[in-house]
Amino acid sequence: MFSAVLIDKGDAGQTVGVTDLDDAQLPQGPDDNVSIDVEYSTLNYKDGLAITGKSPVVRKFPMVPGIDLAGVVTESSHADWKTGDRVVLNGWGVGETHWGGLAQRARLNGDWLVPLPPQFTSRQAMAIGTAGYTAALCVDALLRHGVSPDEGEVLVTGATGGVGSVAIALLSTAGFKVVAATGKSSEETYLQQLGAVAVLDRAELAEAGKPLQKERWAGVVDTVGSHTLANACAQTRYGGAVAACGLAQGMDFPATVAPFILRGVSLLGIDSVMAPKKPRLAAWERLSRDLDAGALDSIAREIPLGKAIDAAGRLMDGKVRGRVIVDVNR
Repeated sequence: MFSAVLIDKGDAGQTVGVTDLDDAQLPQGPDDNVSIDVEYSTLNYKDGLAITGKSPVVRKFPMVPGIDLAGVVTESSHADWKTGDRVVLNGWGVGETHWGGLAQRARLNGDWLVPLPPQFTSRQAMAIGTAGYTAALCVDALLRHGVSPDEGEVLVTGATGGVGSVAIALLSTAGFKVVAATGKSSEETYLQQLGAVAVLDRAELAEAGKPLQKERWAGVVDTVGSHTLANACAQTRYGGAVAACGLAQGMDFPATVAPFILRGVSLLGIDSVMAPKKPRLAAWERLSRDLDAGALDSIAREIPLGKAIDAAGRLMDGKVRGRVIVDVNR
């Protein structure tokens, strides 16, 4: 038996709770070829949507949420993995169409796993989680595009969230002057500790603006979407790039083509869920090289599995800063 958060849905609507399950209830599909003792998971925005039912993230019921996990392989028929290997999983539809990481055990497709970098413990890997891994994908995309520190400031929106927090730390380490946009003025010290050189009130970006605005940003990591993304593009300097990975304000994009055809701005879409293995490994290599362990301590806080449901509600209410690590074994 093992404990897990379980979401179900019946005639009366969605229910969610922490319950005990039997190993025989784990997924038994033809590609479910690796069994894992989970050590830590996390709470991401998508997990919050799933647990609270605020968006139809879950596609089949019953469902164990949790799009991230880190743990130890206990059984494997996959060529890449053997018993005792330490692994990380991010995305691939776990917590949506396949049982995820908010449980003490998991069984899934070994193709979805990457090795836990030796620089990190399982706990630290989950302090990073999909949020930090997505931030690394964004930074890699900006650097591949040719954005460099000598071209000016970079903007990070949704700065106190998990993606934003890690993006600030990574960009600062890479030598960029980072401006953090947030609605939480009380978190200025936190953002500066991560490496931000200035803090911008998110209200300056959140309303409709002109199609072209004063050029300011060499690059942008946007986690917000909607008017914020449109204004960020309108303020990006000639030849700059915007890495878009979130939709906290909305999935609409009320903009014109002006920044793209008059200033040569590039909009880089970042998908972390189905990203192939090569960029995943590159992202984790960047994280293991450039992310300071002390930054992880300031970004993350830990809760037991039994507190995950309550924490998901607070996450959706905007009351959570940085990353939430879930110790599934307490």
